Amino acid sequence: MHGKKWFVAGRKIEVSDMMQKYSYVLEYNAGTNIKNGGYLEDEKIRYENFEPFYTPQQMLRMGVFEGKYMTDCTGEFPKEWFVSAKMVKPGEPADVSLNYFGIKSRLSLKEWKRKGWLPCHKLDKDVRGWFQWYCRYWLGRRIPEVDAIQIKRWSAFVRHFAQVEKNAKNRLDKRPRQRQALLQWSWNCEI
Repeated sequence: MHGKKWFVAGRKIEVSDMMQKYSYVLEYNAGTNIKNGGYLEDEKIRYENFEPFYTPQQMLRMGVFEGKYMTDCTGEFPKEWFVSAKMVKPGEPADVSLNYFGIKSRLSLKEWKRKGWLPCHKLDKDVRGWFQWYCRYWLGRRIPEVDAIQIKRWSAFVRHFAQVEKNAKNRLDKRPRQRQALLQWSWNCEI
């Protein structure tokens, strides 16, 4: 495992986990150029509107995906992400109590595939879905066609944010499932 400073533009990342063998090259240093000002003309998706509230490290520390999401692929990402991450050990079952709100709030990968959300594009290599894409995007990987789709999906979560803000502002005990989903899509869940 490497520290965050190792993840720089031009670095080739080798992925070898239970779900895939894959490599990609970083176009940016980790954590930079999240809103790089670019856009795809055909999609009219403006990256400057992409403002995730949490970093992947913060999300893992708070508790997402029942602690199961990345247990077999820690070597792909900065070691700092896993220092205080709420995760089960590899091979152990998911644990809902590790979620920030202690509630299940996700669909299985099987369901994502059934709904046609995975893969989202022929160039999509993020076999675990949106969060894996976000982690790789945050590291500095860019695939414009896939990025546009995933940023559009993230943007669609504004409706959930608005509902929580309108109906449960400052009451963390209200709408816990929706709040957990907001966290898992890097929206402010503590409004």
